[in-house]
This record gives sequence, C-alpha cells and structure tokens, in this order.
Amino acid sequence: MAMTVHLDVVSAESEIFSGRVESLQVAGSEGELGINAGHAPLLTQLKPGMVRIVKQHGHEEVFYLSGGVLEVQPGNVTVLADVAIRATDIDAAEAAEAKRRAEQQIAEHSADFDYAKAAQELSKAIAQLRVVEYTKQRFG
Repeated sequence: MAMTVHLDVVSAESEIFSGRVESLQVAGSEGELGINAGHAPLLTQLKPGMVRIVKQHGHEEVFYLSGGVLEVQPGNVTVLADVAIRATDIDAAEAAEAKRRAEQQIAEHSADFDYAKAAQELSKAIAQLRVVEYTKQRFG
C-alpha cells in the first residue's frame, strides 16, 4: 500500500479538495514540483497551472489554479489559491475567448496599457486550456 499524506486545496471561495493523496504535482514559481508523503517542509509560490493529484488507491484528479501558495508540513500539504477549479468544471470556450482577448489587448495596446495585467490574463487562460487538453487526453 502506498504511503499517503493529507492534502487540502482551498480557494478564496471554498475548500475544493480535502483527503489523502499518494502524490501531488504542481507548477511552483521555480518549476514543476512533485510532492509525496515524507517530503521535506516547504513553502513556495505557485504559478497559474495544473495541479494533478493521485488520490489514495491510485485515482487521479486534476485542478486548475490561478496561482497561490503551497505549504508542505509533515503529514499535511495545503494549497491556497485565489481561484481553484476542477478540470471538469472549466469552460473551454470561455478560456479560449479569454486567451483571444488577452492576445488582442497585447497586439493593440494603447498608451495606458497594462502589459503585466494582460500577460497575466493570457497566462491564466493558457493554463486553463492546458488543463482541459490534459484532461481530454488522459481521461477521454
């Protein structure tokens, strides 16, 4: 039987997941992170992207995060995010439209254009589309 750790995935709106997991993969500020039971304590920023968890007994679940913080403590892992969405709840058409709008803003910027905000919106939309694509490939 695989070793597990307790995971809580919490957004500003609600707790989206709480339970035992065998592993967790997430996009950290310095690159991809893999967390298993017994991982060293860690506190790091998260980039917009996918969180892939393998629950107890091997069942996989995927979420989108808009960014946030990951905290690893002995026996407990917490993911705090402004926005956390189950992959199955992402509206692919809405994410594609958000990507198109952000790309258009960057291409047609005006004098009071906020490039950092547009780039952040583009990054979030692309991350959501990647989660949708991964979910389609992985789970049909």
